[in-house]
Amino acid sequence: MRALTLLLLGALGFGANAGEIDQAAALKLLQQPETVLIDVRTADEFAEGALPGAVRIETPDLARHIGALAPAKDTPIVVYCRSGRRSSAAQDVLEGLGYSRVVNAGAYETLAPAFSPD
Repeated sequence: MRALTLLLLGALGFGANAGEIDQAAALKLLQQPETVLIDVRTADEFAEGALPGAVRIETPDLARHIGALAPAKDTPIVVYCRSGRRSSAAQDVLEGLGYSRVVNAGAYETLAPAFSPD
């Protein structure tokens, strides 16, 4: 039932609360062309593979760089990392800066299959 509720909330445009991973909402947002996809992993992790269209900005650098990438505070933003912990912190940072449509997509490894051509 909880999964269904999260899916419905994501479909209605509500993001996950900080700390929660909501891959269904993230995948739905990524269907919108204005959505910004941010990978908060290290350069080495990113070099091993990343989602198409992802911009790499580590969490400590978000406040300094997000304005150039997403000047409007209502820009849909999806963040991911290796496990979901750093993307949760990134979601907190972005929401603290006033961004209202941030979704924590969690781990790269669980997201990558959704982007494979198979």
